[in-house]
Amino acid sequence: MLRIATINDVPEMLAIYAPYVENTTVSFEYVPPTLEEFTHRFVSYTRQFPWLVWEEGGHLLGYAYASAPFTRAAYGWCAEPTVYLRPEALGKGIAAQLYAVLEEILWRQGYQVLYALVCGENGPSRRFHEKQGYHKTAEFPGIGFKMGRWLSLIWYEKRQKMVKSSISFPCSWLEIVQSAESFHDILGKLSIP
Repeated sequence: MLRIATINDVPEMLAIYAPYVENTTVSFEYVPPTLEEFTHRFVSYTRQFPWLVWEEGGHLLGYAYASAPFTRAAYGWCAEPTVYLRPEALGKGIAAQLYAVLEEILWRQGYQVLYALVCGENGPSRRFHEKQGYHKTAEFPGIGFKMGRWLSLIWYEKRQKMVKSSISFPCSWLEIVQSAESFHDILGKLSIP
């Protein structure tokens, strides 16, 4: 089941994320955030951006969220989606469904460009983003150092049809998903149960 994340999901989401930090180059963090730090991220990000989870049998199999890739005002129409799954959830289409709903909310909010930053050696994530319609925009060789080696970063983007005149900044995701009916409308549009 795909649903909106709550603060009660934070410990389980952190349990999903921590192995990516500790054991892989998927995340460029060296040390997993504490529960307090991760809770702060959740509260801070969800003021503007959606945070979704995939739950089966009372346990989270993955989560997806968006954040701001830049802080200056002129970048206000850019968002950075991210998804993390438990190993047993890989290859089941869960990431694609989480991304589809996340992107639909972001587009409805008024975001125009989505960026995904992927470690160059992360072939599965590169293929995933390309399959979701993201295009490689740039590659930064040897930009990060983790696990004893220099790593490249691939910059992917996906664009809406750009608005040519001045527009308002994107609204909060809460304005888009004001009710269960609104959220179910998005899920129904995307044929997600």
